[in-house]
Amino acid sequence: MRPAAARARIEETAAAALARFAVEKPASVELICVVDEAGCLQGTLPLARAFALAPEAPLGAVMEREYPRVAPGDDQEHAASLALHHGVDSLPVVDGSGKLVGMMPAQALLQVLRTEHVEDLHRLAGIQRETSRARHAIEDPPMRRARHRLPWLLAGLAGSALATAAMASFEATLQAKVTVAFFIPAIVYLADAIGTQSEVIAVRGLSLTRVRVGRLLSGELRTGMLIGATLGAIAFLPILAVFGDARFAGAVASSIFAAGSIAAALGLLLPWLMVRLRLDPAYGSGPLATVIQDILSIVVYFGVLRAFGV
Repeated sequence: MRPAAARARIEETAAAALARFAVEKPASVELICVVDEAGCLQGTLPLARAFALAPEAPLGAVMEREYPRVAPGDDQEHAASLALHHGVDSLPVVDGSGKLVGMMPAQALLQVLRTEHVEDLHRLAGIQRETSRARHAIEDPPMRRARHRLPWLLAGLAGSALATAAMASFEATLQAKVTVAFFIPAIVYLADAIGTQSEVIAVRGLSLTRVRVGRLLSGELRTGMLIGATLGAIAFLPILAVFGDARFAGAVASSIFAAGSIAAALGLLLPWLMVRLRLDPAYGSGPLATVIQDILSIVVYFGVLRAFGV
């Protein structure tokens, strides 16, 4: 943002400059930029100070020569930091030859500071890249946000019908052993929880680093296996003590291990795939991963029960 600066010639008097500004109405008037015949910046003078000068006082005699300035290609964050360091609310913009090309006013500096602050918060949250998309997800009006989210939730609703169908296909097992149904919520919940953790880590990893997905997947898969094995081992003894069936306890423990391992891998792969497809994982990975994990957890659970002969 480089609006026209209030510029005055070095030999121009305060009265002449103020009278000309009243006619020309420059876009930025908080700071008078004093230039030479070639248009090169020689110094600055606050507009308020110009009103206090004697009408015949030449601006070149009272201007501040060591005023901070920026170049057109300078980073905006650097410009804002420079303004804060020197305690000024606007900055002249000069090119490589020293010619004045515009002004960075207070409004632009405040916008830069706000944008950089939001980006820093995003970085802390693990969404350093795709900052514009993340900002829209936070700042868009409710109707637009709902429009972004609903398609993924409708896909989840359709997936829940598949989960119901998967349950119905094992109706005979449920009728033969009612206790099988007791652990469906626990296995589905644990898989969802492990998958959700992996999703958060995946979104952070994909945003903050450029590590190859194979390395991330390998680490998350091993982590999921370790978590699943730990939870399965913890669950085995109480189930055995309550139901007195070692095969059933082993089947539940093995299901927790398998479902947790799959959920960890899926929780990473879905956000990665959505990033590759240029879709926002913040909207889609949660609903899709949840319903897929639910279906796979049910299938894995009943598959393990069958393998154990329960």
